[in-house]
Amino acid sequence: MLLHLVDVFSVVVALYTVGLFFELEYLKSSVLNWVNLVVLITYLKIIGTIFELYNLQVASNEFSIIKSTILTVTTTVLAYFLTPVYSPVLPSNRLQIVTFLFVVFFSLILWRVFYVRFLASKRFHQTALLVCDKEQLNDLISGLEDIDPHYKIIAYVSHCESNESAEDKLLPVKCINPGDLIDFVKENYITEIVIGTQKPDSITTELYQQLLKLLESGKVIREYSQVYEEKTQRIPVQYVERDFYRFFPFSRSNQNRLYLLIVRILEVLVSLVGLFVAVLLIPFIFLMNTIANKGSLFYTQERVGKDGVVFNILKFRTMIENSESAKAVFATVNDTRVTAFGRFMRKTRMDEFPQFLNILKGEMAVIGPRPERPFFVKEIASIMPFYETRHIIKPGLTGWAQVNYSYGETIEDSLIKLQYDLYYIKHRSFYLDFNIALKTITTVLFYRGQ
Repeated sequence: MLLHLVDVFSVVVALYTVGLFFELEYLKSSVLNWVNLVVLITYLKIIGTIFELYNLQVASNEFSIIKSTILTVTTTVLAYFLTPVYSPVLPSNRLQIVTFLFVVFFSLILWRVFYVRFLASKRFHQTALLVCDKEQLNDLISGLEDIDPHYKIIAYVSHCESNESAEDKLLPVKCINPGDLIDFVKENYITEIVIGTQKPDSITTELYQQLLKLLESGKVIREYSQVYEEKTQRIPVQYVERDFYRFFPFSRSNQNRLYLLIVRILEVLVSLVGLFVAVLLIPFIFLMNTIANKGSLFYTQERVGKDGVVFNILKFRTMIENSESAKAVFATVNDTRVTAFGRFMRKTRMDEFPQFLNILKGEMAVIGPRPERPFFVKEIASIMPFYETRHIIKPGLTGWAQVNYSYGETIEDSLIKLQYDLYYIKHRSFYLDFNIALKTITTVLFYRGQ
């Protein structure tokens, strides 16, 4: 929120100040005319999201934020200049155009560098304390700190041994006894206490009384799965065991007929455009196939859809023909079965354009979990709890898992992607759909396709 608000404030103030001081009418009208201002801010927000200007990990790295700001500003300003009617008429004096570009760029970059060097420093980190058992510690900490660079767990509460063992010295944080909890929280300015233990008897009467006093004093106490879901935007199925009811996808959008109708109308429109593009791509892909990817243009494969119904997915072929003569295997990042041109198509998502036909037929959605093959679904579902929950909605051309995680090569990768899929099903909404659409553009532009 801070990044969003100060970005707008910096750009608006800089444009108005420079425009007023140097009598540059184009800069002033971009701010004083509310229509022009709304267009400029809208472009900045949407394009900034695409180029990861509001990704906290990118925003905390000086090199990354400079790159992101350059891409965002140049694209935003170009789109703004080329917008008819809703942006000011371009001035005859080209100096104003150049000045506009540099003012927007420097107003953003100076504020963002200030953010990296001061506001994103350690003194602004959230400090947390875990209540958990020693054997859980490493897994619980890595589950949170690898995602949010501003979130730091500095200790855990358990019954510590009187003499520190060699194993204890290797632990990432220190152990705090329940009796020392209140003093430690006050001395170290702990922002929240996270309950991560899965054993009810670990919360002793003494510890419960300490936690109650901290709660009464205004300290935030939350359950680990709640924090994990907020920070990682995944459902922590690996910590759930049998408490499925706590993570069942309750999103009202899954039964909201208006939402589903609007989504379906948009899917049909997008599919028609996508199929038109696919038709335009066919001559180019056919030519490249003749040179570097000899064989059939398309291929079909069985995938599992909504309610477990199997359908045939249609794609441009990216692998050598008859690549699975023995049995089905996971595709890997550097899969030798993928041809050189096929790898380019996967990275750019070009191979997936024929799937718009599946979307038009109603077998797939634009956004949803990745459609998997029946063989893998059966194998993974026998190992992993809740896996088939993915099938309560249609599989998607893109999705929350696809834009947040790299290609899944193992069962462990499938677990992480399942967490993202369940998060989407639970929180499904227009806002999340729009966010995924923007992230998909980011994936294509930064060549992160599968």
